Amino acid sequence: MVDLYDLIHNIQKRPVMYLGKASVSNLRTFLAGYCFARRQMGIPQTQQEGQFTQFQYWIQQKFNLTSNQTWDQIILFFSHDEQTALEKFFQLFDEFTQTEQRGEIQHKVTSNS
Repeated sequence: MVDLYDLIHNIQKRPVMYLGKASVSNLRTFLAGYCFARRQMGIPQTQQEGQFTQFQYWIQQKFNLTSNQTWDQIILFFSHDEQTALEKFFQLFDEFTQTEQRGEIQHKVTSNS
């Protein structure tokens, strides 16, 4: 079975095959559907899926925003169009996973303590 981060890297290689068109909004919808289907099937959340929930908070910190906009909307706002926003997502995702591996992501729960 492909894990979440492998799936995201597969989407990066062939976005139209997975998303219909190269769009950051379509990516967010796809990932939400993926997570929803797993919950409906009673499949427990993986460690990567749990870590990816921090991506929203990380994006807000990265762009110094406290808005309630979703990560795709934030990236799109700072991009020319949906396709460039998708390309930007993959760059940001790589940065996120690198900071995650170094343990630099401060979880929202612990930062509010």
